[in-house]
Amino acid sequence: MKYKRIIALALFTLVIAGLSAQDITGLQIIENVYNRPSGQDQAADLKMTLENSRGDQRIREIKQFLKDFGELEKKIMFFVSPADVYNTSFMNWSYEENGRDDDQWIFLPALNRVKRISSDSKSDYFMGSDFTYDDMGDRRPGEDTHKLLRVDTIDGVDYYVVESVPLEEDYMYSRTVSWINGERWFGLKKEFYDEDGELLKILSVIEVQEINGYDIITISEMHNVQSDHKTRMVLTNVQVDTGVADSQFTERMMKRGL
Repeated sequence: MKYKRIIALALFTLVIAGLSAQDITGLQIIENVYNRPSGQDQAADLKMTLENSRGDQRIREIKQFLKDFGELEKKIMFFVSPADVYNTSFMNWSYEENGRDDDQWIFLPALNRVKRISSDSKSDYFMGSDFTYDDMGDRRPGEDTHKLLRVDTIDGVDYYVVESVPLEEDYMYSRTVSWINGERWFGLKKEFYDEDGELLKILSVIEVQEINGYDIITISEMHNVQSDHKTRMVLTNVQVDTGVADSQFTERMMKRGL
């Protein structure tokens, strides 16, 4: 996605080429991650596995679609199983503009209506997972201050370790720390710290596949270390740049389902 950023990313890469880890800034690293091209649109099957501290699992199967509209990126998810969440759908619109919150909606079949997610609910957990509604959106680099802490070498690959602190005083996380691949510009791991500064959860990227020339994260896991609850996300049947229709991303489609 984000074709609009390819030229900017190319120019930016030329500017920082050859700089040492001491010269590149945390903001530049996070901007490289944010601007990494991932195709104009994407469709995939998503398997979400929820696991509690006793090892009990719940599995949810989802069909999701994403599309880049320039200054706006849209995502819609349809739950296809199990029966208790069947036909539930979720839609997220992420804006390029700094300071503008994502628009989010959820369709609940039992109520037969589309509910808009308010800003006060963005810290709630999405469908029993370890991802908040805010996590399901797209956080822009300008919403945080970024500091390069160090460079770690893992399995022979250098990773920039960047601390990000939100500009918003009452944000749900006091800070995050990310391990960023300095060659392919995706995160290997991200730590989330709660409002008291304690480690809350860890997002780990387990598998990245090159699909249609793009690096796509296909397996990831969020582990809430305070509750010892995990959510694993596995993408399969990923299709990139196949021409997902603009009309896919509407409240009418949320109600209609697949």
